[in-house]
Amino acid sequence: MQLLLNIQHVINESPEKNAFIINTVKYSYLDFAKSISKIRQVIGINTNDEEKIIGLVANDDLETYATIIALWLEGKAYVPLDPASPIDRNKNIIKQTVISTVIDSTPTASIDEVKTIASKTLPDCTLDLTPKDISDDQLVYILFTSGTTGQPKGVSITRANVAEFVSAFDALGLAINDEDRCLQMFDLTFDLSVMSYFIPLLKGACIFTIPKDAIKFSYIYELLEEQRITVALMVPSILHYLRPYFKEIYLPEMRYNLFCGEALPNDITSEWSNCIPNAKLLNVYGPTEDTIFCTYFNYHSSANNKAYNGLVAIGQAMKGTFTIIVDENNQVLPFNQVGQLCLGGVQLTPGYWNNPEKNKDSFFISNYKNKPERFYKTGDLCKMDNEGDILYIGRLDYQIKVQGFRVELSEIEYHVKVFLKKINAVATAYTDAIGNTEIGLIIEAEKFETAPLTNYLKTKLPLYMIPRIILFSGSFPLNSNGKTDRNKLALLLKK
Repeated sequence: MQLLLNIQHVINESPEKNAFIINTVKYSYLDFAKSISKIRQVIGINTNDEEKIIGLVANDDLETYATIIALWLEGKAYVPLDPASPIDRNKNIIKQTVISTVIDSTPTASIDEVKTIASKTLPDCTLDLTPKDISDDQLVYILFTSGTTGQPKGVSITRANVAEFVSAFDALGLAINDEDRCLQMFDLTFDLSVMSYFIPLLKGACIFTIPKDAIKFSYIYELLEEQRITVALMVPSILHYLRPYFKEIYLPEMRYNLFCGEALPNDITSEWSNCIPNAKLLNVYGPTEDTIFCTYFNYHSSANNKAYNGLVAIGQAMKGTFTIIVDENNQVLPFNQVGQLCLGGVQLTPGYWNNPEKNKDSFFISNYKNKPERFYKTGDLCKMDNEGDILYIGRLDYQIKVQGFRVELSEIEYHVKVFLKKINAVATAYTDAIGNTEIGLIIEAEKFETAPLTNYLKTKLPLYMIPRIILFSGSFPLNSNGKTDRNKLALLLKK
């Protein structure tokens, strides 16, 4: 991958410049290169050529980021494992991907039944940054997202997918350079992290990360001001936390501010734009299946911006991406008709990992500009206006975004029903007092003590998927189709 040669060039040209600042500690590009090289060496010793997929415990430290590049140099892919997730969930992911080796920067950590490489205490070695000659169809990572059956599903991304994303990103005209100070606020299990660390590394910029034990919005607030961050990709929910401080926040050095991962409210964006008077602000959109993000909308603080029901437009396709709006029969709809947004083009995943049934449901072939093209059904309701801008309307199913993470409500319901032995329950989204999306649970039963249920869910689900509110109801209401009326149940959380 040519991009890895670009990183090698950056390191050779500016070895003393800061590559990362992690929990206030500075690491130069030379420090990064040394860490990459010694981890690469131990990967070469402890794995064979057939072992293409390696587990990576997603810690916030130099070794973890260096492991990603070391694996890519060796022609291998990483599967991030969240150390805060239940061990059963991580073991499920390991089993699905048949991982036999996990790299962990916590020296004392280990996972049963796999070989663990401790990356923190390796001896120094000769720098080795030249990538192996690997084909573009080889994987670079597999990210697991919430699944409807109670089992997380893996999204496979290739070298070609990432290369095409970088090309499309560069075509946006965001001139990031080696003087930029870039925010990386995402867990490595979230695909927006890839843009947040990889694009800056390609440009020789400095990356500021968020410690896992920090209060995220508070730490971001401090970084933005004290470190004069110039480039930031953020989820909109951060703005809800920062909103009380907008009158105090003034960031004239911010050059590029991108938002992704959730619908972007127009009103709060207008207020925020006053805090970043010199920044170019973009609302970008894309599921994990289409490699980080693939559409963009330039937001102008002094103009009437396109929005639908108060949500900023997600705009037009980036270079190499195809967008269509289809009806329930996958037939392309004309402008201004509401339907499901579908994506095709060079950033599109080859498919879900070892999941032919899900692939069959999620991908289809459609005629696009007189050629058959493969498309992914996003599940997002949208319409395209006469100028080709896409307006986001909402979700087609019960998938939501919490803190930027994609959540299948049915996965929560699955685990609840296992614990409650088939007592009916519905998980639904609600908006909390500061405007963020949270998860509520309504149980079809008489009230009982919920602590055992909550404790059980914590062994099965990440913390952001644990319901914040649990309510009880008599017989659930039904809609005209005889199905549980989720909309009426959701109203209980607004009382």
